[in-house]
Amino acid sequence: MPLIRHYEEAKAYLYGLKHHGAKYGIDRMRLLADRIGHPERRFPIIHVAGTNGKGSTCAMIEAIFRRNGYKTGLFTSPHLVFQGERIQVNREILDPDSITNYTRKIKIFADELAKNDPDDHPSFFEFMTAMAFMQFAQQQVDIAIIETGLGGRLDATNIVQPEISVITSLSLDHTNLLGEDLTSIAGEKAGIIKEGRPVVLGMLPHEAENTIKAIARKRNAPVYTINEHFRNSSLQSFPVTNLHGDYQRRNAATALLVSRLLRDRFPVDERLSREALQQIDWPGRWDVHSVGNKTIILDTTHNQEGADLLAGNLEELISLTGRKPTIMVGVLGQERARAIMPVVARFADQIILLKPLQPRAASFQMLREAIPNGFVGHVRTSTVRTLFPFPGFCEEGQNGDTLVATGSLYLIGEIMETLYHEVPVREHLLQ
Repeated sequence: MPLIRHYEEAKAYLYGLKHHGAKYGIDRMRLLADRIGHPERRFPIIHVAGTNGKGSTCAMIEAIFRRNGYKTGLFTSPHLVFQGERIQVNREILDPDSITNYTRKIKIFADELAKNDPDDHPSFFEFMTAMAFMQFAQQQVDIAIIETGLGGRLDATNIVQPEISVITSLSLDHTNLLGEDLTSIAGEKAGIIKEGRPVVLGMLPHEAENTIKAIARKRNAPVYTINEHFRNSSLQSFPVTNLHGDYQRRNAATALLVSRLLRDRFPVDERLSREALQQIDWPGRWDVHSVGNKTIILDTTHNQEGADLLAGNLEELISLTGRKPTIMVGVLGQERARAIMPVVARFADQIILLKPLQPRAASFQMLREAIPNGFVGHVRTSTVRTLFPFPGFCEEGQNGDTLVATGSLYLIGEIMETLYHEVPVREHLLQ
């Protein structure tokens, strides 16, 4: 491909990179980091893994340090609407011109690596990881919060040497890559633990926690858990946050514990930290929107643990409204359909099946087959554009209704795009 001239060409190039990735592991990322001068070594890092809650926890950690006057970097994935959401400095997303410029620079090194071995060409996620490292170094952030993409041990972000590692939660997900049981998955997540560097654990199953602690001992890494730090995991002892759900208080406890452990190097005011936890901006997590005279709740749910949390939120919603909602749902893959559809069927008055614009999206047939036989409500298929034909409008429901959209983060991103943008952004295709 010739020189990338503008953002549309950068997007097209990056979108094509999703086909790279034949080599599983972090060796390719190490090669790329070496070529770009190891920018990840020029700022302190907090490295966060976990099955659920890692994005919310990253947002909370970032908010605490920014509220205390530090310049922060935040790298998370995937994005909801704009690609630049993945890479933020003081919560300002990376702009299209910067993405274009970084893509040009990294492409030079990527092409050089591919000359020796085509499989050494970086993938999309590796490009974005390198871009984040370069941006944070260039902006001279005081501290960066880096979220893993998948697993931990072999994730592209795992070339970093963090000040502290964090594992937020653990359950069965991505079992084809991470393992079929909690012990195996725990071993993969624990891959982010580095020699002598402290580890913070959120609320984990006992077998997973024991596995991680055993690995930490071998690496002389001290372990701190919210169970031990906050009076035996009493919910009332966990800090309050503006994000909905008891599990978000567990994430807030994890974030606050991280800040306390780093106080010697990064002093923080506890009062300011708790204020920050009341002002978290993290869309798509039981996220309530007023659309005309209707209420739309957007909530990403992508595995069994997430489905269990969704059940609690839906039960609370029904107790408040006095009736079951219409639920719009779409996920990636059969495994996730089987996890979420029984919960949706339990609490829905009617179900609207959707397909996220992703190659791995579960088909309508997969979603239907995952609905228990006892469901008596109406089930139909639709599209995001049909339900939300133009910004600020929802075709479904009556005035005063509350509707829930759940499932894949990609689906939630598509809905947010149609709700708030006249011209389609179409950057969800870059996932």
